[in-house]
Amino acid sequence: MKSLIHHLMANPMSGEDIERASFAAIDREAPEHCFDAGQWGVARRMVHTCADFSILKDLVFHAGAVEAGIQALRNGAPIFTDANMIRSGLSQARLKAVYPGYSPASLHCHVADPDIAEEAKRTGLPRSLFAIRKAKAQLEGGIVAIGNAPVALLELNRMIVEEGLRPALVVGMPVGFVHVVESKDELLGLDVPAIALRGRRGGSPLVVATIHALAVLAKERG
Repeated sequence: MKSLIHHLMANPMSGEDIERASFAAIDREAPEHCFDAGQWGVARRMVHTCADFSILKDLVFHAGAVEAGIQALRNGAPIFTDANMIRSGLSQARLKAVYPGYSPASLHCHVADPDIAEEAKRTGLPRSLFAIRKAKAQLEGGIVAIGNAPVALLELNRMIVEEGLRPALVVGMPVGFVHVVESKDELLGLDVPAIALRGRRGGSPLVVATIHALAVLAKERG
């Protein structure tokens, strides 16, 4: 039996070729939808990340989210993440292509900080709650990217409602079974630009895909 890799070797495709072919397939096979061009740029990259068209029915763009996200990236807005996996997954090259001043110091995640771990142990509450509180200075006018911790999103919602906090964009895609659905529903009831995936699904890869899609759109629009 001849291994399938030989077909690729005989018909070379670069990573960029494969990505273009993948996006073309998504465009051909996507079900009918009402996303505008900018929203589809985000949705398509999310589908590319998970190979699952069913997420489209749960994907919500709220309060001019795409335009707000593009402008925030152009302004070099700080980015807060609830997980170091998101922080590590964000491409500095993509971010710098939009705003040259982006650096690792522009990306904030406090969930593994020793003081956060100590406070969580003392109170019996999740670390994500104290991590987002610690980042409050970066949240105002920043991009908040939540893909794992619904408690972080619930606390962010509280700060928006009770403290008048105004992030430039919230990517609300925590994943799981507890506090997840309600945290997203509460977010979408607030007057803040948000991109959210209703229901239990979410996760770090989809959040990273969302921010990368916004960076690509920002670069394409000049």
